[in-house]
Amino acid sequence: MFKIIIAIAGYYFFGFFGAIIGYFVGASIDRARSYGIGGINPLSAGQREAVFLETVFMLMGKLAKADGKITKDEIQHAEMFMQKMNMTAEHRTLAISQFKQGAAPDFDITETLNRFMEACGQTANLKQVMLMYLIVMALADGNIDAAEQALLEKVALRLGCSQTAFNQMLEMVLNQSHFASGQPQSATALADAYKALGVAESSSDQEVKRAYRKLMSQYHPDKLMGQGLPEDMIAVATETAKEIQVAYDLIKQHRGIN
Repeated sequence: MFKIIIAIAGYYFFGFFGAIIGYFVGASIDRARSYGIGGINPLSAGQREAVFLETVFMLMGKLAKADGKITKDEIQHAEMFMQKMNMTAEHRTLAISQFKQGAAPDFDITETLNRFMEACGQTANLKQVMLMYLIVMALADGNIDAAEQALLEKVALRLGCSQTAFNQMLEMVLNQSHFASGQPQSATALADAYKALGVAESSSDQEVKRAYRKLMSQYHPDKLMGQGLPEDMIAVATETAKEIQVAYDLIKQHRGIN
């Protein structure tokens, strides 16, 4: 291991403090060798994209079948998802096959999630986006039943998301969808906007701004593509970013934030 080798060399040439510095420099090299530059798994971008897509569609199928039946709304949602991605006929055929595989009664998500974590587990934004896509899928028929909720919680736990963080994300995604048309949709729009950003109406302007910037950073196209999100899926993430922007604009208008 480089951290040991460089630590020894550092001690030989510079003494105790050289050993300490050498250890940390070597540890950085070891991480780069194990996970790639920046702590990202050294798979190629294409390989990470393939794993991401496979996981999305298999888990979508599993969610759709979680309550025992796949509804027309869930099928339509999956088809619209593919359309937004502007998939080629070949990719669409593969996605449908993966969806069906996930919907099979004996399908176990463990291996799929393990493979995803090996390929994308070092990228927090990809895990966040994955969970967001699955929550939206679960909401396709208008509600999340107990079986779907249990499956989402199991996935969230494997992705390293706590129960509290999952509950907050669930509420945020639900309320972000209220701004999909680009305009507030109800008399409770302002309250929905705060929930969409994951803040309270009592939060300070600085806290609101911080939450907004964090969410927009999570869905930034360049960052997501750099971490391995398939280019076709950027459009879906961009829609979520637009919903967040509309919610924030409503809060800004109400508060008079510059």
